[in-house]
Amino acid sequence: MSQRQVLQVFEQYQRARTQFVQTIAELATRPQNIETLQNAGIMSLLRPLLLDVVPTIQQTSALALGRLANYNDDLAEAVVKGDILPQLVYSLAEQNRFYKKAAAFVLRAVAKHSPQLAQSVVDCGALDALVVCLEDFDPGVKEAAAWALGYVARHNAELSQAVVDAGAVPLLVLCVQEPEVALKRIAASALSDLSKHSPELAQTVVDAGAIAHLAQMILSPDAKLKRQVLSALSQISKHSVDLAEMVVEAEIFPVVLTCLKDPDEYVRKNAATLIREIARHTPELSQLIVNAGGVAAVIDCIGNSKGNVRLPGVMMLGYVAAHSENLAMAVIISKGVPQLAICLSEESEDHIKAAAAWSLGQIGRHTPEHARAVAVANVLPKLLSLYMDTESSEDLQVKAKKALKNILQKCTHLPALEPLLHDAPPNILKHVVGQFSKLLFSRFFMSALYHLLSSARSPFCTLPNNVAYTTRHDN
Repeated sequence: MSQRQVLQVFEQYQRARTQFVQTIAELATRPQNIETLQNAGIMSLLRPLLLDVVPTIQQTSALALGRLANYNDDLAEAVVKGDILPQLVYSLAEQNRFYKKAAAFVLRAVAKHSPQLAQSVVDCGALDALVVCLEDFDPGVKEAAAWALGYVARHNAELSQAVVDAGAVPLLVLCVQEPEVALKRIAASALSDLSKHSPELAQTVVDAGAIAHLAQMILSPDAKLKRQVLSALSQISKHSVDLAEMVVEAEIFPVVLTCLKDPDEYVRKNAATLIREIARHTPELSQLIVNAGGVAAVIDCIGNSKGNVRLPGVMMLGYVAAHSENLAMAVIISKGVPQLAICLSEESEDHIKAAAAWSLGQIGRHTPEHARAVAVANVLPKLLSLYMDTESSEDLQVKAKKALKNILQKCTHLPALEPLLHDAPPNILKHVVGQFSKLLFSRFFMSALYHLLSSARSPFCTLPNNVAYTTRHDN
């Protein structure tokens, strides 16, 4: 055979390998093909192609592996058992930017499914290689690495600590400052995943200077970036008063309130979540939110939203009201009770109804004035109905019962109590009857006292209505 004919054999082999991996990568995008590919032993066929002499074949085989591993944990487990991860980690340091992105995608796809698979990624030494990729010149490589690190960190505190120990946090904070919006999003998401597990991890993120940079992006025009920024600030704020105060000191109020009117529902939800996490800590933080107009803004947000988007706002009103009589009155004055009553009636999900019931209970438990504000919204019959409904979840029944008890123990508005006399079960009826007895006894006592004072005669004290007090103690 001539030299040309010999070379043609190699060219055909290369074209066949290229066509094979490209076709597999394309087939792996369709869920209906996954099982067939798995049964055909695709993992064992792709593994040697990761070491191919042609860079395009290496990259495409890694992409195909990532798509397969991303589909379910069985395929991700097959990647681990096939001893593919060490080769990918080695290639992260040696190959070009295209391969690095594909390799980081595979690591991310494996790590996302479970803590055990994420631990496999850690055990193969991937974190150090991914952290090095955060310093890469190419933004796409940084993004792929940040994404993989976030997927490792999201599972538990131990994995998050491993990411921190690898030195990822300062570099992720630098990534947040990069001009590329996609990179900002992923870096903010990774910081959120790192912060959520414990106060110590959140403090590590804070110490790296993340809060100031995140706060500056609250008004970004990119909705997906705002979602991640608000989520990260929420995860930091939730752990302690000190961390919440640090977030507040970044001057997020009243700027964050504008996000409650955002067209994107997830931006609204995350903004309400951030406000909730701050409000729950202390009366002082709740008062700061009230002074900034936060309660009214959250109530408007609840009115303009549906379903789970309402939930953090509903809970935030409960946390604010729980702190003190004045803060509960601020919720009432801002017309929070009618909006919570609407949630109690309109929403189909029991956990949202339970949150609304809990918040109404926190508002009405302080004084008769607070209880009256809740009672006149016709909330009590609805709470009773939810408590007695056998289809209500156990949590909803508990929350509805507790809210009823809290409100009834303070309620002196008889027209609101009367309907409950006919429908309430004994364990609720005792609270209703108790209130009636208190009120009737009080009225009887005051009437008797009035008549007693009216009939008494004493030179010691004269009332404006000619009713005199007496010092006599005889019968």
